[in-house]
Amino acid sequence: MKKVAVIMGSDSDLPVVGKAIDTLTDLEIPTEVHVFSAHRTPQACAAFTKAARENGFGAIIAAAGKAAHLAGAIAANTTLPVIGIPVKSSTLDGLDALLSTVQMPSGLPVATVAIDGAANAALLAAQILAVEDGALADKLEVIREKNTQAVLRKDAEINAQYRN
Repeated sequence: MKKVAVIMGSDSDLPVVGKAIDTLTDLEIPTEVHVFSAHRTPQACAAFTKAARENGFGAIIAAAGKAAHLAGAIAANTTLPVIGIPVKSSTLDGLDALLSTVQMPSGLPVATVAIDGAANAALLAAQILAVEDGALADKLEVIREKNTQAVLRKDAEINAQYRN
């Protein structure tokens, strides 16, 4: 199975990124986690990213707040799918990170999830890998069914409470 790299711009992003790591772990997807800054460690970030495909990665998740250039810097150095997680900071409630992550120039796509949307980033990475991995696709179907059943249980509870 291909690995997923989870890269954060700062260790302060870990409380958000942890949800992606946990989701990937639950799905038994090999995961490698790093802290690279697009601005402070551009060479290390580029070196890791340029070698990612040959090192067995199938997707890269990049989380950053504020200027949030990390996902774009990574996308500039690989043709692997890059999934950006804009991280909410005290500045602009994460809107700056969202816009920096989603507004990529033509030719350098970055899939972007919601602000602090780490679990969805992991699920999207899993869906990308599941194109070639039937067992992983089955695990994703199980998750979808559990989510469906949880909503139907809540619907039944509300209906019982209000006698719809």
